[in-house]
Amino acid sequence: MRVLFMGTSEFAVPSLEMLITHNFEIIAVVTQPDRPSGRGRKLTPSPIKTTALEHNLCIFQPEKVREPEFVRTLRQLSPDVMVVAAFGQLLPASVLDIPPCGVINLHPSLLPKYRGAAPIQWTLINGEKETGITLMLLDEGEDTGDIICRQSIPIEISDTYETIHSTLANLGAKLLKDTLSDIPKGKHPKSTPQDHAKATHAPRLTKSIGSINWEDDAEKIYNLIRGTVGWPGAYTNFRNDMQLKLIQSIHPAVDRLVNVHTADELPGTITIKDKRELYVTTGNGKLKLSKVQPATKRVMEIIDFINGYNIKSGERLSRI
Repeated sequence: MRVLFMGTSEFAVPSLEMLITHNFEIIAVVTQPDRPSGRGRKLTPSPIKTTALEHNLCIFQPEKVREPEFVRTLRQLSPDVMVVAAFGQLLPASVLDIPPCGVINLHPSLLPKYRGAAPIQWTLINGEKETGITLMLLDEGEDTGDIICRQSIPIEISDTYETIHSTLANLGAKLLKDTLSDIPKGKHPKSTPQDHAKATHAPRLTKSIGSINWEDDAEKIYNLIRGTVGWPGAYTNFRNDMQLKLIQSIHPAVDRLVNVHTADELPGTITIKDKRELYVTTGNGKLKLSKVQPATKRVMEIIDFINGYNIKSGERLSRI
């Protein structure tokens, strides 16, 4: 089985490492061009390029895979199957038609739910109780291809974008191994069409998604915080001129004070307990914060934030 791998982000790394570990014939790795990163805007390779370099794999970095010259290169490579995981570009029919065993994509949701660029984030933001990984045959639509297999996992109260991302990346690698091992030579794997009537969408996040509305209930805000970890983050206005990112909070079911609604407190009102705990009044209940990050500062444990900024009960956080 001659495998051509397409991937870019950290999510794809376990799948590439699985192919390497189990001695699949990886004829080439395709990833996005190096991009500027960090304060110095230094050109930085993708996680997949870094992994491929460590194992001396052949690497291609086209700006657009649909360019005729690169499509010809792919045909010359003559892959039996192509594997795509968090690559970042839609593939045209001219590419999809190349491998006789099809183009297999790993998608971190239970398709047809959460098609699109940010399925893990929206799954958490919307308070879903389960998610999973889907392997499908790519077509020209956005995550509309036939399903090869799916596997679900429960979403725990403590899960965040980071934990679900890691779990699904590793689960996807395992399912990929089993799928590739069972593909008949020269044929597509068995698959089932999606029920398009049940499709939901997970568009790319924008900065504005992270702006906290303290009139929402405590659980909704909790889900926003854990679903936007990394980028854009969940943020609020502090003392009228400072953005405050909320890095970690406590689920309303875990802390007994969270669901106590104080009628005379406006949403966003801070309550300090025992000089070490910070609660914020929401539209329904109180939300306990455990880690925050003031603008231009490091991530802080809440006790350090309380003491360092001399936070008092009665102060308010507001929407940016």
